Amino acid sequence: MAVIVLASASGSPGVSTTALGLTLNWHRPVLLVDADPTGSSSVFAGYFHGAQEPTGGLINLALSLREGTLADALPRETLLLDPGAAAERSAWFLPGIRAHEQAPSLLPLWEPLTEQLRALDRNGQDVIVDAGRLGLAGWPQPLIAASDLALLVTRSSLPALAGATSWAKTLRAQFAAAGGLSRLGVLLVDEERRWHTLPTGARVRPYTARHIVKALQIPVVASVDWEPEVAEVYSHGARKPRKFESSGLLRGYRASTAAIQSILGANQAALAPTNGGQA
Repeated sequence: MAVIVLASASGSPGVSTTALGLTLNWHRPVLLVDADPTGSSSVFAGYFHGAQEPTGGLINLALSLREGTLADALPRETLLLDPGAAAERSAWFLPGIRAHEQAPSLLPLWEPLTEQLRALDRNGQDVIVDAGRLGLAGWPQPLIAASDLALLVTRSSLPALAGATSWAKTLRAQFAAAGGLSRLGVLLVDEERRWHTLPTGARVRPYTARHIVKALQIPVVASVDWEPEVAEVYSHGARKPRKFESSGLLRGYRASTAAIQSILGANQAALAPTNGGQA
């Protein structure tokens, strides 16, 4: 079982949409956790079309923590995302808070919740966390620090990279101090097809993955295309456009799940003891 956390440094690069897209295209049973401290879950209003009755989610778990019943409460607060999926690829959802004022009340929850999420290994279940924007009140820093892979989500424009640079430096320092730089990466929302027009009239092409690695000094683990019409199927519950299944965005989600699994496997292999290596 692995815990994968997605977060952004600034703006709206598409963390929530990407987290949901990865979840629904994951290769094994998976739980999506909405840990965004802004309390602006798009899953109920968008993907569920407003037709799904929310559970108390993280707030109920915070209450159960005080009562010592967190482990029992966790499965009661999850919802099935895709009832039509095969059991070996079932996707579940743990709702977050409904308003940002609730975020500070989650601070005592993050560490014990991390332990419970890791215990899902007995179900063969992975966990994808939508951590929203870094540094906000109540943000899930313990979840990020304890993750098997933390992905800084950014677009490929200059404003996006400018916003990500400072947090990239902070994350590098934190993961390096814990000996876990291999657990840190970038997930790129690639705007390669979208040129930006400056006030001078000049047209600027978005940066490539190579430039982004150089700027942030963090490897680009995965990349998905910037395709708003396709993304709105997840973010707004929109009707699937023609050739949805073969779209660049869907191919990106699927390729990203494979790339993430490869990184996780390499990290696990690096930690495994070698023959004769026991003290």
